[in-house]
Amino acid sequence: MVQLLKVLTASQLYPLAVCIWNLCCHREQLKKQPRHVTNERRRALNHDSEHSSAATKTSDTSDVTTRTMSKLSSSLKALINAPSARPHPTAAPAHIRSLYQAIASDATKRNIGFKPWVVLSSAATFTLNSPESLAILQDVASTSSSSTSLSPVQTAELIREVGLKCISFNGIPRSINCLNAFYASLSPEITSRLETKASREPSPELLPSISARGRALWDSVYRPYEDALITKLATSHPDLPVHILNSHYAPLLSDPEAGSRGGLASTGRVLTSLIAIACLRSQTGVGPQVLSHVFGLRKAIEDGSYKASGHETVEGAEWLATDEGSEWILKTVDSISEVLGGGNFARNPQAKL
Repeated sequence: MVQLLKVLTASQLYPLAVCIWNLCCHREQLKKQPRHVTNERRRALNHDSEHSSAATKTSDTSDVTTRTMSKLSSSLKALINAPSARPHPTAAPAHIRSLYQAIASDATKRNIGFKPWVVLSSAATFTLNSPESLAILQDVASTSSSSTSLSPVQTAELIREVGLKCISFNGIPRSINCLNAFYASLSPEITSRLETKASREPSPELLPSISARGRALWDSVYRPYEDALITKLATSHPDLPVHILNSHYAPLLSDPEAGSRGGLASTGRVLTSLIAIACLRSQTGVGPQVLSHVFGLRKAIEDGSYKASGHETVEGAEWLATDEGSEWILKTVDSISEVLGGGNFARNPQAKL
């Protein structure tokens, strides 16, 4: 140090001396500072350190929890897929093909067109959750000798449209699963020609007309009780009729304008009533709603809405709305339910010992 000082000039020694002086003064100030102040600063530093450590631990715990939550235990997986919960779709029974063929033959004998029996069979099969059977139905319908039969592509479009409208009566999950499986069962020759453009996309300018057509369908089905029914539903929950009208009857159950459909199928007034009856009958446990839509089918004939502009004439529509015709509808659906194992929405009541 002494040797260093000897070689430094005066101009170099002055800044060094100032720096040393400042350090000494600062040390003396620290010595004079009350002990409790120093301790408080020490505690503050310790608190910051502990907080940082706790935050790190919390983050680590959160990461572990996230990783744990992303995996299900084997026992939980087993419970989700327990046989008693019936987690899987209904397999196609061996004689479902012969049943569909018998229904098609019976419809022809009764002068019922191609679409009614396909729509009835499709709706019941969607409800009973049997996508394998839908593939068989497509094959039977595509090889039908009916004079009003459709091409395989048109038949597939009709079954897809029925599955979509089943959402209003069965809920979304079954339609998703069945439509996915149905599409996968079709040959590339058919899937390559199916419509891919949506036709129900809402927009501000279309909402009034969508709402109007939904209300028109509602009025046709429930007249002369259309307003009273809305009031009754609102008593149960004020948003219930709002949801039914604006989420189902308007955008889904009523058909969009034909010009916007492309290759998509339309069911019209009569076939939409057949979808409702078939879904509700095979669903079981909802007799009042089955009754309402049997009457709804009759009102389509009475008010002439089944002949509305843009609606294709359904062969046998007038007969289907009679007592005999409605019995045929219900018995046909029952035959499908029996073969596919019965309704699985409502469990059969168990006898008490």
